Amino acid sequence: MSALAAEPSAATHEDADRDAATKALVLTTAERLFAERGLRCVSVRDITAEAGVNLASVNYHFGSKDTLVFEIFRRRAAELSRDRARMLHEAQARHGGQAPVREILAALMAPPLLWSRPGHPRRIAMQFIIRARGEGGEAVREAVGKDVSHLRPFVAALIAARPDLPPEEVHWRLHFVLGMVHNNRVAEFERLHVLSEGLTRDGDTEALLNRMLDFAEAGFLR
Repeated sequence: MSALAAEPSAATHEDADRDAATKALVLTTAERLFAERGLRCVSVRDITAEAGVNLASVNYHFGSKDTLVFEIFRRRAAELSRDRARMLHEAQARHGGQAPVREILAALMAPPLLWSRPGHPRRIAMQFIIRARGEGGEAVREAVGKDVSHLRPFVAALIAARPDLPPEEVHWRLHFVLGMVHNNRVAEFERLHVLSEGLTRDGDTEALLNRMLDFAEAGFLR
């Protein structure tokens, strides 16, 4: 009797594992296609055909394409925030709880640049985040506009590092830094190459980060 009673439970576990694997496959495939082609150019049918799953899988697991986009964005944005928080914590620990401005800014700016490097395991994820910020639906726009909890520790650290600056000024300068971070996309680099007549190069991530930090740090030290 006990063996027979265990059989439905085993089948249920197999179904759950299969559902989880299908969901993960849809997420991975969708992220790659969105990153490569753009959100508007990829349909649910494109995703399921590429993943080799039933068209109903997206509706079953996510309900709609917009919900799928937001789920990928939510996961990747949270992961990026964890990388930034870890770097900020390490910087604070190195300096007895009060990191200097440059290291605070490095914790904020380095992760997205590192994710963008060729060969990095999160390169596709970074490309997706950039696409989603510009092309995502209402849920993504709402998150970008109002979910700022991951930035508050950086505000606190910068205020502590520059207690002579009014908090309002710290917020404005951080806003300008974030604009610089979000503007580092392939199209902008190509335009810069044209403007500089070939003088600029963006292939060296470390050099690019140092240029950005030099500029951002100077904005906080005046």
